[in-house]
Amino acid sequence: MEHETGKLMYNLTKDLFPICRSITGNGVRDTLKILQTIIPLKIIEIPTGKKVFDWTIPKEWNIRDAYILDTEGNKIVDFKKNNLHVVGYSIPIDTVLSLDELQKHLFSIEEQPEAIPYVTSYYKENWGFCISHNQRQTLKKGFYKVYIDSELKQGHLTYGELILPGKTTKEIFLSTYICHPSLANNELSGPVLTAFLAKWIQSLPREFTYRIIFIPETIGSIAYLSENLYSMKQNIVAGFNITCVADNKDYSFLPSRYGNTLADKVAQHVLKWRQPNYKTYSFLERGSDERQYCSPGIDLPVVSIMRTKYTEYPEYHTSLDNLDFISSEGFEGAFNIYKECIKILEKNAFYKTTVLGEPQLGKRGLYPSTSIKRSSDSVRTILNFLTYADGTNDLIDIADFIRLPALELIPIVDKLIYHELISKIF
Repeated sequence: MEHETGKLMYNLTKDLFPICRSITGNGVRDTLKILQTIIPLKIIEIPTGKKVFDWTIPKEWNIRDAYILDTEGNKIVDFKKNNLHVVGYSIPIDTVLSLDELQKHLFSIEEQPEAIPYVTSYYKENWGFCISHNQRQTLKKGFYKVYIDSELKQGHLTYGELILPGKTTKEIFLSTYICHPSLANNELSGPVLTAFLAKWIQSLPREFTYRIIFIPETIGSIAYLSENLYSMKQNIVAGFNITCVADNKDYSFLPSRYGNTLADKVAQHVLKWRQPNYKTYSFLERGSDERQYCSPGIDLPVVSIMRTKYTEYPEYHTSLDNLDFISSEGFEGAFNIYKECIKILEKNAFYKTTVLGEPQLGKRGLYPSTSIKRSSDSVRTILNFLTYADGTNDLIDIADFIRLPALELIPIVDKLIYHELISKIF
């Protein structure tokens, strides 16, 4: 059925949407446990206080309830109705404040008066509430009870990891983040698509090993790198930071630091053929975990293929990034783009012809016995492929030279290898 996988991804997003996630805490654990129903994730925890490069794992934050009562005792802001209402990592508070004092702890967006903003204070102890600007304008002079039942404690940072072994120890790396509360595209589209992509990869005969992680953004990637950098630098040949993949708008691409890796090449090749209107951003416009993966000294070949890039849509980091903003069609389209990248990477290699001059295709059954209009097209493609299979070009290079999608050349590669007309040299 059309968009069947997209519908499954959308339904999983609905299940995950109410959970209050942050960079640590039970919301992350609950999210990973649900993802474990899709793929066999290993859940790993790093204790508070551990040094990870230039950073330190923070205290664990959990929240149970939060609200504001007006002068008449009405609950006008309720965390249980929308978890964006509380500033992430807010310390516990139970007090009564005047409106003027309360305003210092309120956040709203005047330009988007209906939206509740998403605000955090991870590394400096603070507290606050986020409300729509329209609601803020209605607040009357008087005293308000503010209550946040939260906890900051010595605990853990939690992440999920899945290693899928292949024929080689060389790796394809997939990373996504699980640290935002109820945001659909900027938060949940990444881990949901990655989970379904991992499930599909599990079913494949694999050349590469796949390293797939679900982490809190920034501190999670830094922590993961601090524990795994040597093997990652030794083995990863291409990687993707997966985020913002479920809206129904045009595609976008964020390159690696120098834009010259295999991941850059395969992503742009697939987008050129499947979504030619895609927008390319500069690495200077980065904002997610590619900051860490492409840092000097780290230098991993990691890129992002997105629908609308984070920060580039008005709903970003507000309550408007909800289940209505994403779609099963949006999910399915991005899923297919990533699948094509992986299919090409699995087959990508440098190929070299094994015969001198043009081979005799007829005796190998590769030339049509009857010549009719367009019957020679497949032969032309084979000969064009062989023309550039001189050992200096990989599959994607050859596809670019002969102006065809690399995916369409994979059956030709299989035929030529079967008939020993090409060899894979590395």
